[in-house]
Amino acid sequence: MNLQELMARAEARLASANLAYGHGTANAHDEAAWLVLWRLGLPLDTDLDTHAADTVDADAAAAVDALIERRIATREPAAYLTQEAWLQGVPFYVDRRAIVPRSFIAELIADGGIDPWLSDDTVRVLDLCTGNGSLAVLAALAWPEVRVTGADLSTEALQVARINVDRHGLADRIALVESDGLAACPGPWDLILCNPPYVNAHSMAELPPEFRAEPALALAGGADGMDFVRALLRDAPARLSPRGVLVLEIGHERAHFEAAFPALNPVWLSTSAGDDQVLLLTRDALEAA
Repeated sequence: MNLQELMARAEARLASANLAYGHGTANAHDEAAWLVLWRLGLPLDTDLDTHAADTVDADAAAAVDALIERRIATREPAAYLTQEAWLQGVPFYVDRRAIVPRSFIAELIADGGIDPWLSDDTVRVLDLCTGNGSLAVLAALAWPEVRVTGADLSTEALQVARINVDRHGLADRIALVESDGLAACPGPWDLILCNPPYVNAHSMAELPPEFRAEPALALAGGADGMDFVRALLRDAPARLSPRGVLVLEIGHERAHFEAAFPALNPVWLSTSAGDDQVLLLTRDALEAA
């Protein structure tokens, strides 16, 4: 069997299994490519066309088939099966102790979308709800002059974050703190990044198994998805420096956000998902609301 044939077989099996995607891939073809290349020990950027005729021995093909069967049988995200996720080209360890990283805030860090609100005085950055620590790592890589704190209520998630901080050699610049919201994060912070639990109760009840495999603590935001956000916006002004800003991801919950906070006038930041997934609030805007 060659690589092209193995890929076609894997893709067909995934496509017929009624799976859900969204943890690094969007369709059966991309998921098959990820799992096949990973199981074969090949770089994930391998050109499948160039290597289509490469021979795959029977044992390797059987290992791929077993991994595809596991993905279908367990309905776990591929990232949990490979224990690796990529965000903005940077690899991260992940397992079921933490949500699979996929925040659109990562794009804004990488492409400079937040930079206009920063200055030479931006030195203390908080990644609240850090999960596996990916945003904290990306912030430290993007802004070498800052010190970052990654905070999470989940001690298990913080264990995963520690793996990633150490993996990227950033233990001297990233601190990890157990905190219920901002309770253990007094600041003052020049920048708070937060991808909180924001999924509303109706949406939580309808999540496919791949998303239910993730810690509910990292997803469930109460009836309207805004429970964590309410506490955050209440406490944030006192924890921000005078020119501090909060960058907050709310996914598809803009309608619920605007209903909960009608007096706020946030700046909506553009990402590949559109202009209504991530917002920015200055300390002044929070205090004025």
